[in-house]
Amino acid sequence: MGKLENRLEQFRAENSITSKGALAVMLVVTRHAKERGLPLNASELKTKEGGQVLGLGKAAVQTILADYGISRVLAEEGGRTSRGSIGNMERYVALLNELDAEGAADVDAIETWWINRAKEYFSGKGFTLAFDASKSLRFMVDDLLAQAVKRQRETTGTMYAGAILQHLVGAKLALMLGDAAVKHHGFSVADTSSNRDGDFVIEDVAIHVTTAPSDGLMAKCLDNLNSGLRPLIVTTAQSVAGAQSLAEIKGISQRVDIIEAGQFIATNLYEWSRFKAANRKVTAEKLVEKYNEIIVAHETDPGLRVALGK
Repeated sequence: MGKLENRLEQFRAENSITSKGALAVMLVVTRHAKERGLPLNASELKTKEGGQVLGLGKAAVQTILADYGISRVLAEEGGRTSRGSIGNMERYVALLNELDAEGAADVDAIETWWINRAKEYFSGKGFTLAFDASKSLRFMVDDLLAQAVKRQRETTGTMYAGAILQHLVGAKLALMLGDAAVKHHGFSVADTSSNRDGDFVIEDVAIHVTTAPSDGLMAKCLDNLNSGLRPLIVTTAQSVAGAQSLAEIKGISQRVDIIEAGQFIATNLYEWSRFKAANRKVTAEKLVEKYNEIIVAHETDPGLRVALGK
């Protein structure tokens, strides 16, 4: 971490700039610095009434985020209702002016740094497996994956859906076979680009978990077959047909099992609960608990965690 980043991190820690409202203030004031130049006059960055930071609001914050390809809403009120906004603004202006006096105020780099803090805020918010007794178990799993796909579109950089699907399958296998029988890997260690036979290898079955089947995956499946392994692809409902087509092109469609993820997981939830309605939520809780254990052990992004909701 460079000297500028250290100063910003120190400021953030000392002033507890972690809430969405406080982050909104930092983004808006930094944009003022880009547009007005430094040094800034804190008194000129207050509304006429003096109770709000000038220009602070949802529209202004979302415009800044949009410049970096982010569409998620940071704060519905854009930080206007946050306590301490004026104090945070004044202290931040003092820091910017101090950096300017030192010749160290790279405003573009500073704005990017705060944008990265906003991304961390978004990614730190986990996902929810919405348990609803009126809905199918398959729907609940598909809804969780849909949340992940939506977040991918809103915040670039992390393939949430692929990570969640891989570790959900890992959690299901661990509950079914025991922890000792299943070896987990971080999502970034993709089996298609590594020497591993699959995301999971159980007995003679190589399990490949993916949201986007590819030619590379089919080549891996062919390698499995040549090595005496049986490839099993677990993918989303939308990708099943594509995976089947790729397998046909490769000439292995009759030798590869392709299963839709929601069904793959839901089937076991029914079996573990012995098809009793009273047991289904408890079973879902066990799946989520095991999944989160895997996330803590093998991933660095806490935003991949899942909570069981209503």
